Amino acid sequence: MPRFADRFSTLVCVALAVAAVAAGAACSGGAGSDGGDAQPRAPGGFGSGLDELQAEPAGDGPAPLEIPAGAPVVCFLGDSIGAGLHLPAHQAFPAVLQRRLAAEGLAFERVSSCESGRTTSGGLTALPWVLRSEPDLIVIELGGNDGLRGVPLGEVEANLRGLIEGAREAGARVLLLGMRLPPNYGEYASAFDALYPRLAEEYGVAFVPYFMEGVGAVPELNLPDGLHPTAEGHERLADAVQDALRELLSRVSSAGGE
Repeated sequence: MPRFADRFSTLVCVALAVAAVAAGAACSGGAGSDGGDAQPRAPGGFGSGLDELQAEPAGDGPAPLEIPAGAPVVCFLGDSIGAGLHLPAHQAFPAVLQRRLAAEGLAFERVSSCESGRTTSGGLTALPWVLRSEPDLIVIELGGNDGLRGVPLGEVEANLRGLIEGAREAGARVLLLGMRLPPNYGEYASAFDALYPRLAEEYGVAFVPYFMEGVGAVPELNLPDGLHPTAEGHERLADAVQDALRELLSRVSSAGGE
């Protein structure tokens, strides 16, 4: 009887593994939403906790930028939105911003630390690695997963404080991107939404109020999952962030990178 149970358990495990592989292929295969060839992605989204794979085939996308020596280092610390989930890496809004600002004479070295499913707690875990790149500026794009999971607001606030303080103690400027929850989250959503502007004011850091305004929940600017922007949606996100990032880069340049 134990031997039969072991065999049955093995068969179940194999069946589940096959099903998982099939589901992953269905989620990740094929081209990006704009017709560009996207590489296979780890299936995920909000709450998945899976790393986003952003490799692209040689020759795909725009030509590599020539970043001058001594250019400011900007790290994007975020989740699946910053990673450009299901799209080629060059279509995600951080890469769009890098190309746009380089064209304006504000080239910067981009360090990406964006992972699908990442929460503010995960951001704190990643922060020591981020600081190894000695960034001049850190763009914090985190909290959406916390809110959708209903993480206690005290924890979210403590984590965001830790991120801001850790970045500043390392000498990096901070750009905080505001988040917002659907109104059906009730009082929790109201308190969550108010958290970002309050912290930005308290710490005196640069702030973009709800950077997904006009993109979040707009069907034509999101992929079929309803959560992750299309290539055009990422262009709109870059529109929302560009002015604030430009101003901070100008300050870094005028201060000699200090």
